[in-house]
Amino acid sequence: MAKKKKQRPGSGSPSGRPQQPGTDAQATLKERLSGEVLDKLKLQAQEWKKEEAARKEQERQRKEEERRAEQERLENDFAYLLNNSNADWRKFK
Repeated sequence: MAKKKKQRPGSGSPSGRPQQPGTDAQATLKERLSGEVLDKLKLQAQEWKKEEAARKEQERQRKEEERRAEQERLENDFAYLLNNSNADWRKFK
């Protein structure tokens, strides 16, 4: 026969930790935080999003500048222009 597990005295929650008096077991972190702290966290999250957007914009501009510089370098390279030009010279007669 299987033995029944006995509950330990003093354990009021399924996790085995005693509950503190006056707290809701199902309260979320958002409910437990004060309004001031919550506002600070929201403000910080907005600042991080702005910084991330600015960083992405700088990265995009840097890549665009690199692409322009490479294109300019290739346009001054005679071998590149010769290899990539249209070989049908009859159109230009």
